[in-house]
Amino acid sequence: MNLGMLINGFSALGQPAIVGANVWELVLNSSTFALLVLTILLVLSIISWAVILFKWRSYRRVLGHSARIRVIFRKGRRLSERISALSALGDLPQWRLVDAGLREASSFTEQNRGAPSRPEAGYDLTPEQKRAVSDTLERVTQEEITRLEEWTILLATTANVSPFLGLLGTCWGIMNAFVGIGATGSASLVVVAPGIAEALIATVVGLAAAIPAVVAYNWCVRKLREIGDDLSGLSLEFLTELTRENVRETANLSRPF
Repeated sequence: MNLGMLINGFSALGQPAIVGANVWELVLNSSTFALLVLTILLVLSIISWAVILFKWRSYRRVLGHSARIRVIFRKGRRLSERISALSALGDLPQWRLVDAGLREASSFTEQNRGAPSRPEAGYDLTPEQKRAVSDTLERVTQEEITRLEEWTILLATTANVSPFLGLLGTCWGIMNAFVGIGATGSASLVVVAPGIAEALIATVVGLAAAIPAVVAYNWCVRKLREIGDDLSGLSLEFLTELTRENVRETANLSRPF
């Protein structure tokens, strides 16, 4: 290796810092329109990352209790005891689901018996009332999924809008480059480089904002599907346990043909 190659190697090692400084200088010296585009992209990126972190914590908490909830519901205890165990887990969609179903079943039982319902005495529901409880569980499931979907639209918006904003900034930078060529009558690198660099910066920032938003949105959709399946399964298990403790159905099943 000769001296010239060694010098070129050290120059290459120091180049990233110089390029980074030049990029920051180009951003500061960009046109007002380009700065506006970059500011919008930066705001969208910050919002999308805030939504990503919030949804990651929320979905992790909901799905993290799924296995424990299934264990609680499959133990050989009365439904009232299982509901009490669920309430101890905190404010979760699973708890709100079974609580709504239990309140509906208790209300129908009080209506049919004409007296306050006691969990240890089972439930007294007609087939129509049981279907009403099932409808309530389905409605609460949809409400919980809708609540968990909140703010994910911002991820979809960032994923769809950011590339086009970056393209808009790219077109603006290229247009500035051609304006510089027309004003100076020269197509030298000194004239063209600032506009082209401004265009490429807008493209990079647009993609940097869009790519994480796309990945996060697809992840959210998959997790919401998992939560929806989990809530649907919990609804079926709740209805199964409610049927076992339904005095009216138990009497019909035990009646000889």
